[in-house]
Amino acid sequence: MAVPKRKTSQAKTSSRKAANMKKTATGLSTCPQCHEPKLPHRVCPNCGYYDGKDVVSAE
Repeated sequence: MAVPKRKTSQAKTSSRKAANMKKTATGLSTCPQCHEPKLPHRVCPNCGYYDGKDVVSAE
């Protein structure tokens, strides 16, 4: 089994993990009814519309 010869430094570890820290939430679209951000192909949590139809009654 392979064993590392030296301890990996904190700078090396942090620079490797830094690429994942820069990622942002993508794929948000706007609801055509209320113009709030929502995930695509899902019912809008704000107004309850999906594909132009009232699917869930908003409270």
